[in-house]
Amino acid sequence: MKFDRLLGAACAAALIASATAANAADWRGWNIHPDGYPNTVALEQFVADVTEKTEGRVTATVFNNGVLGSQPDAIEQTRSGALDFANFSLGPMGPIVPATNVLSLPFLFTGEDQMHMVMDGEIGQELSDAMSEYGLVGLAWFDAGSRSFYNSVKPINTPADVEGMKIRVMNNDLYVDMVGELGGNATPMAFAEVFQSLQTGVIDGAENNYPSFESTNHFEVAGYYSVTEHLIIPECICVSTAAWDALSDGDKEIVKTAAINAANTQRELWAD
Repeated sequence: MKFDRLLGAACAAALIASATAANAADWRGWNIHPDGYPNTVALEQFVADVTEKTEGRVTATVFNNGVLGSQPDAIEQTRSGALDFANFSLGPMGPIVPATNVLSLPFLFTGEDQMHMVMDGEIGQELSDAMSEYGLVGLAWFDAGSRSFYNSVKPINTPADVEGMKIRVMNNDLYVDMVGELGGNATPMAFAEVFQSLQTGVIDGAENNYPSFESTNHFEVAGYYSVTEHLIIPECICVSTAAWDALSDGDKEIVKTAAINAANTQRELWAD
């Protein structure tokens, strides 16, 4: 009789464990940056915290270096639920979520501290709410520094120096128009293609923050980095609404807190 009770208890425990494993969410995340980059370190902290604090109800893995596709492709995959979370620049988000286009206006912020204050407040929440209508939930905001022009031809000291240059931009008509107003020829292009395109002369230059310019070795094929700081564009930790809606209220709080902590880590590393 005692053996039967023990056997019954063991079977019940096994069934509970099996049901828990079956109900666990296995999240896949996209990241364009390489190992050791501030965003990558922060995302690895995020996935570790989520897995630990949910006690395995959500397990998460982040795939770095854009191996799961370009940023526009990854945005669509996350919106559809094929990916569960990602770190996105809000630059190429504009064509999908029009409200975020305001962040792509040149010289919008006076500096990164002002950007943090705006994005951590009501405006950041309003933009997150707007994104949720398009399949994405913005949980926290990363720093991305100031974007400046760089090229292989000459220094850019005045707007007129851009005239005639072929400049790679992110996939957003605002950037195409911006370069066009300066007299240049804008070329929307995946970030992974920039190095070879600079090397072969398909483009003359691009624009990005200095850490990205350095970490991708673009300085080897574009020797002129001009500190124009024309854009300060935040980035997000975004979760697909499908993944978010499947969470309990308690796990949503855990994931949100993990994202905010990851953003704080990313900003500290970026400032260093």
